[in-house]
Amino acid sequence: MNPNFQKLTDKIQNWTEAQKTVREWQEMNFKVVFTNGCFDLLHYGHLCYLSEAASLGQKLVVALNSDNSIRRLKGKKRPIKDNSSRIALMASLQFVDLVVEFDQDSPLELISTLRPNILVKGGDWDVEDIIGSEVVLANDGEVFSLNFLEGYSTTNFEKKILENQ
Repeated sequence: MNPNFQKLTDKIQNWTEAQKTVREWQEMNFKVVFTNGCFDLLHYGHLCYLSEAASLGQKLVVALNSDNSIRRLKGKKRPIKDNSSRIALMASLQFVDLVVEFDQDSPLELISTLRPNILVKGGDWDVEDIIGSEVVLANDGEVFSLNFLEGYSTTNFEKKILENQ
């Protein structure tokens, strides 16, 4: 396998591997930042958000909703991109250190498993409404609602694409 592609695939882990990796990072005193989402059509708003999230600690974990989870949350026409594509694209970003998938409708179980130091979501979430905030705060962590970049959303891009057909 191409060594560059191997670096990308090494970032993609299952829950057990991710838990071990996060613990190792925390033992090295790295602050681990966690965020989650569908990231169906990766766009400029996502890049700004993920870059800001990464700047809050030393390691960034991105949890991606599975295809089935997205269908349940967003409807039968989503996701637009398949799981393998979304995971590989996310892992290719230099400021993303680990990518893990979850099939549940909520990331709460995964957050409870990984116990990150910092939990973040986009500015359309109030801190008290961020799923998993109680877990992170109970472990002396921090929770942030990051800036939301107006005009950039997958839903808006999906509408634009459909209007131009």
